[in-house]
This record gives sequence, structure tokens and C-alpha cells, in this order.
Amino acid sequence: MLWFGLAVEAAVGLLCISLGLIVWKKQKITLVHDYHHRHVKKEDVPAYTRLMGIGLIVMGVGILICGAVNWFTDSSWGFAPLAAGFALGFWLMHKAQKTYNGSWFS
Repeated sequence: MLWFGLAVEAAVGLLCISLGLIVWKKQKITLVHDYHHRHVKKEDVPAYTRLMGIGLIVMGVGILICGAVNWFTDSSWGFAPLAAGFALGFWLMHKAQKTYNGSWFS
């Protein structure tokens, strides 16, 4: 059963990292829901996609570290880096929304 949990965490972490790299490096703003990038100006797309992509990558790394720590220590301490990665990634995405889209909910 531990293998399944590790496989799921690795798959989700790698998916988040891959999507983050695509959003950031290829500036694929269409991968972000149109509601969230509706008011982003054309000249702000590179900066917006950079922050959104890095936020996704940080979340993905947190998920990967969570799986690795839980696997190697046979404990639940991996949820600390998961929480930290999610909080930092969310903060970066929130910053991108406030700066380039007007606000988180607009």
C-alpha cells in the first residue's frame, strides 16, 4: 500500500511541476482558467505566467518531498514540506493575481 501512495504523490508532484514549467517557460496562459487571467494585459503575460508557473512548481516540489519523506522515514512528517510548498506556491499565485489581474476574485 505504501508503494501506491508514493506513486500517486510522485505522479501528482511531477504533473504540477510539468504544468508549471509549461505555463512559465512556454507562457501557456490558456492552461490557467480564463477567469483568472481575464484582465491580464498582453505585456504582462510573461511576468504573470512566470509567477503562476513557479507557484505550480513549488507546490509540485512540496508534494514530491512529502512522498519522499514519508517513504524514507515511515512517518507523516512529509506533510510539513507539503504544507510549506502549498503555502508558498499559493502565495506566489495570489501575488500574480493581485498584481496582474486586479484582484484574486475579479
